[in-house]
Amino acid sequence: MSRIKIITDSTSYIKKEFADREGISIVELNYTFDGQIEKEGFPGEFQDFFDKLSSTKLFPTTSQPSTGEFLAEFEKAFDEGYDQVIAILLSSKLSGTYNSGILAKDMLEDERITIIDSMQAASNLRFLVEDALEMASMGRTMEEIAMHIEAKKQNMSIYVTVDTLEYLRRGGRLTGLQSTIGEVLKIKPIIQLHDGKLELLEKVRGKNKAIKTIMEKIPEDVQKISICHILNEEEAIKLEQNLKSRFDKVEISIDELGPVVGCHLGPKAIGICFY
Repeated sequence: MSRIKIITDSTSYIKKEFADREGISIVELNYTFDGQIEKEGFPGEFQDFFDKLSSTKLFPTTSQPSTGEFLAEFEKAFDEGYDQVIAILLSSKLSGTYNSGILAKDMLEDERITIIDSMQAASNLRFLVEDALEMASMGRTMEEIAMHIEAKKQNMSIYVTVDTLEYLRRGGRLTGLQSTIGEVLKIKPIIQLHDGKLELLEKVRGKNKAIKTIMEKIPEDVQKISICHILNEEEAIKLEQNLKSRFDKVEISIDELGPVVGCHLGPKAIGICFY
């Protein structure tokens, strides 16, 4: 049976302890904030970033891992005795991370490496990684795992709303006038990951209505749900309780969003990932 190494990036927001235990390699994206370049980090390490984001008018920029970082991970995997590598990465329509992985594979000219554009982010990316990990442990081939991921990624959804429009404005997604009018009217956007990119789905009045609208997007035959949030565990727990009353046999988790995905959403943002 071939030993297959699973690699992903930090926007899967997989806990460091789980990655270490399961042998998953995490290639971290970067952000530049107030002149300092930092690695994104792992869940449990995001508090300082979002506290700073909420206390300053500055706004970070984000960047993908370098080709060299992927090269190092691929070579390390083969040095450790793995026979093949599968890298499942953040949507190519949100970041150049996938392209960095492809360039690294091309430089090595090694067909033992498969790079997959997940077209997903956050917990949906984690779900795909967990599937790949389980299939690899069962002795499935690299080709079988890749086919499964390519099919499954088409049937996943992400919806999110924000507490304030301020960070969408700072990130250039809204004009100052739109932001001001929206705040006065208590407008909350519902943002959807569609075809690999974030799009405005609709706008509603009030956050409670936004969360209710998001809940209504979940189909009855859902298999797994993640509640994603930014410094908003209290609201996430309340949402979890509401979802459990409706989907009592479905696995529901609560996950943090980090700087790269979360900087445009801001503290108290909340949403769901599911398939």
